[in-house]
Amino acid sequence: MATMDDIAKRLGISKSTVSKALSGAADVSETMRKSVLETAVELGYSRISRPGTGRRVCIFVENMEYEQPENFGWDIITGFRKLAEPADYQVDVVPLTAEFQKTTRYDPYMLRQGWLGALFLGMSLLEPWMEDFRTCTTPTVLYDNHIKSNPAVTHVGIDNDEGMDMAVSRLKELGHRKIGYLSSALGSYIYQARYASFFHALRQNRLDARKELAGYAFRLSECLAQHFPRLLKLGCTAIICSHDLLAHMLLIHCQESHIRVPEDLSVVGFDDIPLCRYTAPPLTTIRQDRDELGKSAFYALSSQIEGTPISTLLLHAELILRGSVGPAPEAVS
Repeated sequence: MATMDDIAKRLGISKSTVSKALSGAADVSETMRKSVLETAVELGYSRISRPGTGRRVCIFVENMEYEQPENFGWDIITGFRKLAEPADYQVDVVPLTAEFQKTTRYDPYMLRQGWLGALFLGMSLLEPWMEDFRTCTTPTVLYDNHIKSNPAVTHVGIDNDEGMDMAVSRLKELGHRKIGYLSSALGSYIYQARYASFFHALRQNRLDARKELAGYAFRLSECLAQHFPRLLKLGCTAIICSHDLLAHMLLIHCQESHIRVPEDLSVVGFDDIPLCRYTAPPLTTIRQDRDELGKSAFYALSSQIEGTPISTLLLHAELILRGSVGPAPEAVS
């Protein structure tokens, strides 16, 4: 747990100034107070005094790791808090289960707990509260999930069409004419969206867009065993994966099968988790700026709370080129 001394050292100020900023003292400028609060969030300091309105919001997390800096959800939550806490919002982070959702309705629970709104991370399409979100009145932001026709619910994410088009366009420039796609099971909105974006990108680039060029399964090992050999037989010289962990498993599988990456096959992931820099070879991937996603989620939620309904807020994607992508091999089997 970070201390006030840690915050003071990071900013080059005294511990007493940190203490005053955290307690909302009048003799500390708003700029300094904001810097102290943002640094406290970044370092993991949690005993922050929240003067003023005492408004409370919640981040619910399911099916996503978030408690350590290397976890996917950590940066999203940190980005959210960087804007929320200087704006006098108390942020509670609560793990969520499907069993709890089955026994509790969303709106009454939020009212009972005193939360003005919530951000949801890691929800699948089959979660019980996904049905509640269709009619809820509580300001709600869903990361990588979309509910139509409810002005109280906002979808926050990145532009998957843009990201997938960047990857396919780059592979086409390198001479790849047959590109395959591997994915986890399509049981979540985001995997469905990326699946559709892949084929949209193929058509936009006037490449072969047959459905046989994609494969998906619940277990990643099953996905590789069933679909990867088939994609190779179809002549694919590049594979895009729905997320980085699947791409990492594919790199390992290629090593074990004596398939050279990128000489024989180019591999692209999605998300740019920290692992991507250390795979062999380092993984080319489509980056999600998770800190900015967290900030965007707070912007959307605070706008909802203040009465401005936002349907969808998408950030630009970014293609991060590393060693797993290269020119298409001259001979395609």
